[in-house]
Amino acid sequence: MTASLEQEVRAIAEAAKAAAAPLAQTSADVRNNALAAMAAALRANRVDVLAANAQDMDAARAAGTQESLLDRLMLDEARIEAMAGALEELVALPDPLGRVQEQRTLESGIQLTRVSVPLGVVAVVYEARPNVTADAAGICLKSGNACVLRGGSLAAKSCAAIAHVLHDAAVSAGMPAGCIGSIESTDRAAADVLMSLHGIVDVLVPRGGAGLIRHCVECAKVPVIETGTGNCHVYVHETADFARARNIVVNAKCRRYGVCNACETLLVDEAAALDFLPELLGLLADKGVHIHGDELACKAALAAGADRLPVGPALRIERATESDWGTEYLAPDLAVRCVSGVDQAIAHINRYGTKHSEAIVADEGSAAGAQAIERFVNEVDAAAVYVNASTAFTDGGMFGLGAEIGISTQKLHVRGPFALEGLTSYKYVLRGTGQVRA
Repeated sequence: MTASLEQEVRAIAEAAKAAAAPLAQTSADVRNNALAAMAAALRANRVDVLAANAQDMDAARAAGTQESLLDRLMLDEARIEAMAGALEELVALPDPLGRVQEQRTLESGIQLTRVSVPLGVVAVVYEARPNVTADAAGICLKSGNACVLRGGSLAAKSCAAIAHVLHDAAVSAGMPAGCIGSIESTDRAAADVLMSLHGIVDVLVPRGGAGLIRHCVECAKVPVIETGTGNCHVYVHETADFARARNIVVNAKCRRYGVCNACETLLVDEAAALDFLPELLGLLADKGVHIHGDELACKAALAAGADRLPVGPALRIERATESDWGTEYLAPDLAVRCVSGVDQAIAHINRYGTKHSEAIVADEGSAAGAQAIERFVNEVDAAAVYVNASTAFTDGGMFGLGAEIGISTQKLHVRGPFALEGLTSYKYVLRGTGQVRA
């Protein structure tokens, strides 16, 4: 790492630090006007943003980047409109600052009030998802925080173009210069410098794969909110309605392969496996999903394959290994394990899951199904636990939070999809009439 790179990153972070104090004092109206200006600027500059993204896409294809990552990287008119729309949705949300969370009179007669305040400078390190640039900048600004953004090298040109458009629009609408900082160096050392700036950066939010998050947790000298790694499961109990279960599994796995709320492992009660799996595996084969199954799942796959011949795509299946149970594929791959019942399903999830999103499909109207559901909800350790629904709903927008800054898989400060409130803290304001303590 060169001294010039360290100086460059520090200068961007210090500019954000200088902007944080006046930004925290802006009114909700001023911040909302800035968000509206940012949305309008994205639309007005979409040709330039798409041109930058085209360069990133060309370079990524030339490097042999997998399709699921290309999908994350790609921008088009609709996705730019979605980014602009997300900024406008933030305008409509309540102001998270200055909220009175608690108010009471102490024994001393002092009036205590707890009010919400910004965190200060939020650093966001993420991979090949240009839309995160707009989401993070908008959420930080709405919540009164300055931000420093560092996107992945695959999306470097896209992220830089979006960040410049948003910063210039925000400043023109009255926000302090430096409120949206962007680190454009593709040198990985730049992210290491950013996460070392204790006293300048108040919190780091990594968004990306397990490797990125692990690196940030291990190397950062500032507080980290872990996000995103999603080894998510769907467990099909023997009482489940099979048609409902198939729809849920296909949606959770195939809606989008490269997202953290996608199902990566399917658990099925052994008592239902040979009746349930063959048709499901045929549906997954139609989607091009590669199965990594245990012995019973492979037996069911043989039955599914026999039913499909000579029509339909070949069903691809191989015996699962221990590593499959802990893999976040982010690809058209699915691990399938048959379990003896809810005890083994819960034990498997709590061992291999990443505390993101977990689902059970069972008959809530039967005694056995209702009991399995209650045990699953109470005993599975995850930020989001679903009953008879797809894990694909774990998303800030779906939870009514607007655009999200991330999905936290830890328990301190925030958990699950978090946005505006997750980027605030609080302070106590105490008003007295001359009290002194003995």
